Amino acid sequence: MTQILAAPRSPTISSRIEERLRQGELTQEQVDDFQDFLAEVDREFFQHRIITNNAYTRWFREGTATDEELRHFIRQFSVFSNQFLIAALQKVINSPTLQQSRASREILLNELGVIYRQLGQPVGNRVTQTEEEKDREGDPELVSTEGTVDGGVCRFRAAHFEWLTDVAAGLGLDYAGIGKRNHGRPTTLHFCDRLICLYGSDDPQIAEGASFAVENWAASGFWQELEDGLTRIKQTRYPHLRLAFFTWHNRVEAQHAGHTLAELEEVYFNPDFDRAKFIQGGREILDAIAVFWDGLNSDRLNHIYT
Repeated sequence: MTQILAAPRSPTISSRIEERLRQGELTQEQVDDFQDFLAEVDREFFQHRIITNNAYTRWFREGTATDEELRHFIRQFSVFSNQFLIAALQKVINSPTLQQSRASREILLNELGVIYRQLGQPVGNRVTQTEEEKDREGDPELVSTEGTVDGGVCRFRAAHFEWLTDVAAGLGLDYAGIGKRNHGRPTTLHFCDRLICLYGSDDPQIAEGASFAVENWAASGFWQELEDGLTRIKQTRYPHLRLAFFTWHNRVEAQHAGHTLAELEEVYFNPDFDRAKFIQGGREILDAIAVFWDGLNSDRLNHIYT
């Protein structure tokens, strides 16, 4: 039986918008137009098939992937993970405002190993954890799911790609064997190139739409399906497999998606906001994401491994 993923919660008028209406900053007509726009975002983004019905991750969650299939998945995912750094840097460079540049740097610097911290609190905590708890919940000395990188500590071992090398090592893959473009299948590279072009676009309207779609795709449940599958594999075949890369991303992505809605509320009421370009950027990046997952599923069905 086909399982349909739960799409992200449909965007609705927030209390922030309602307060701006009460204060007279927005008219009822503007709020109604924004509600209509959110309905279009729901149709075009949240109901996209790669969010609601990802055949590859639906299969992966069962935990039946062979060793060859696992290594192929990790290698392709590592290419995307490394190439995302280029897209994220492009997004920083092309940010139209200082505030948006800082928001983009939050994501990039955390990817590179700067740990989020709660303002007024030290990085990490001293709660005693077992190694198993650290892998499942994140080592508090290396990760946090909330806060800001401003004033955070950079640690090499906190870089997301290093967590992915831990997963790869447990499957017999070394650093030299993952993450490079020459490891990528054509479908993987198509996604990476479109990510750089759209998420890092110098057209702020295209970039905003792509960013909103990417963050809400990430919060749509595919991380949970990957974690479920890898957890089953760890329990049955690879007891020492390190899964922090996947467990941490599963926990943090909802925070990122929440930020994008607040950002959208700010840019939508800007006089130069282009609704059509926003939708274009989001729809095109979701189509590229579908190429990536469809490629992995096709490789699985045709026994193609890198």
